[in-house]
This record gives sequence, C-alpha cells and structure tokens, in this order.
Amino acid sequence: MKAVGYQASLPIADTQSLIDIELPIPTAQGRDILVRVEAVSVNPVDTKIRMRTPAEEDNYKVLGFDAAGVVEAVGDEVKLFKKGDKVWYAGAMNRSGSNVEFQLVDERLVAEKPLTCSFAEAAALPLTSITAWELLFDRFGLSKDSTGTLLILGASGGVGSIMIQLAKSLTQLTVIASASRAETQAWVTELGADHVVDHSKNLQAEVETLGLGSINYIASLNGTGQHLPAIAELIAPQGKFGLIDDAEVIDIMPFKRKSASIHWEFMFTRSLFETKDMIEQHKILRRVASLVDSKNIKTTANESLGLINAKNLKKAHALLETNTAKGKVVLTGFEE
Repeated sequence: MKAVGYQASLPIADTQSLIDIELPIPTAQGRDILVRVEAVSVNPVDTKIRMRTPAEEDNYKVLGFDAAGVVEAVGDEVKLFKKGDKVWYAGAMNRSGSNVEFQLVDERLVAEKPLTCSFAEAAALPLTSITAWELLFDRFGLSKDSTGTLLILGASGGVGSIMIQLAKSLTQLTVIASASRAETQAWVTELGADHVVDHSKNLQAEVETLGLGSINYIASLNGTGQHLPAIAELIAPQGKFGLIDDAEVIDIMPFKRKSASIHWEFMFTRSLFETKDMIEQHKILRRVASLVDSKNIKTTANESLGLINAKNLKKAHALLETNTAKGKVVLTGFEE
C-alpha cells in the first residue's frame, strides 16, 4: 500500500524529510479496525514529531492523526463497527499514522463520520474537536448552563476554530477570540466569536478595553510563554487557565494569589495510557458529528492541497510551520 514516511528528523525543505514509500497492508485483530483512508488533515503535532522523533533503526515512521475513511475489516473483538462503515478519528500517538492507504485504529477512538460532510470536510475535525472538547468540558468542567467569559488565545487555528463553535453552541459563555491579522480576525468572527482582540498588541490592554472585567476561563493554544504575564493578570479569582502548547517554562507562581487552576490538555493521553475511559473519544466524536449534521457547528477545513503524497504533505508541514494557517489543511485520496 502507498504511504508517506521518513527515517531521519529533517527540515521540511530537505528532500528526505517526507518521502513516498510502500508498506504491507496490516491485519485487523482484537479491537482494531482496518480503515481505507480517504482523506487526512495535518496538525502542528505532525511537524513537531517529525523534527523530534526519527524512525527506529531502518524502519520508516509514518505521521498523521486526523483521518476519515471506510472500514475494510474488523478485529474479532470489535463491537462498534462493521465493514463498509464511513468513519472519522484522530488516532493514537504511539501507533503508525494516517498517511497510509490502510490504517489500523482502535475502535474506541473512532466514530461514524458526519453524514453531511465529505471525507475531506470530516478529516479536518477529529483531533481539534477532541482537544477543544476535553479542555472545555473535561478540564474546565463547563456545561450548557455555564456563564461568564472565555478568552481563546490563537483562536484562528484548528483547535481555536472549533473551540469557538463548541463554546457558543453548548455553553452560555461570552467568547473572546485573539487573532492578529485582518483575515484571521474575520475568520473567528464568522465562526461566532463575540469579541476579537489582537494578541500581537498589548494583550492585557486589548482585553481590558472590552470592559468585561476579569476573565473566567482562558484557553491558550499557542504563544503561551509570551502571554503568561498578561494571562495571570486577566484571569478572574478562582478562574481556570488551560493550555495545549509547549512553552519552555511555565511559572505558575503569579496564579497563586488568584487560586486559579491550571490545566494541561493533551488529547492523546487516553490512548497513550489506555485509560479506562478511552471510549470517551468515541462518544465525543459521535456528539460532534451530531452537532455538524444539525448545522450547529461546521467543518474548519480551509485549504485543500490535493492528493495524499509526500510533495503535498511537505507543503502542509511548511505552511503549519509558519504559524499563519487559518483553520485546517486537508488532503484527499491516493494516486491510482
């Protein structure tokens, strides 16, 4: 089967950073399903792993998490799916990725894709939806009755684009989105943000100018290190602060006087440790699919780069490494 992989961690401009390869088709066993991949999307985590984790020995490492496709076969313990089902998922960090024609994935991480989405539109959503959902509802403990203010830093990327929509659809929160360019400010406004601030300016002043008072919930999706002093000042007493990026140093002492709680969100935790509630990601994706089909939220796919191959995946990685992507980048199908 066709696949895209690499052996050494190299800059994306290097000819060997991602290459087209051939691999054997795996066999579904246990709770695994074998999915014929129809579309994928690319996430910042793909670029980080590429630069940090070389392949083992003479093998190839295959990246990719978001995918949508069709079930080709199921393991003997599978209960949730059958051959022919159209599915979507975000996969697991400790297994081979989705940049392949056929991928094995644990059924507990998979759900039937939204009926109203194409494979490409669906592939844009799983990883970011799970990340946003877990941060909002598992870490912050929000519900349909939650009120107050939510500040989303770096809101125009994949996670922010779906987090705005989830917060507006499933809570009573006032959503403040940060974006630094006219294009991305228009994007987050279209997705439903109540207010937009520019994080390239004085963030504290930008938010305080809105006159909303201290912020109850702050979700920092990138640039956390540079914004930490402002976050500590803006957060309400007993507020909740969550982050997903990899700041080199997080000094939490400024948060003590506010009794603020700090939450790391990493959507691969459940699959990495095979937690007892691992099936929650199946349930989250089912709920998100329902929200998509009822038109409460929409896909965040914003740019299609064509077929799934090394050339196009390099373009996607290069774009994400500029930190200027809006929404999600998707690729569809393999060359015959």
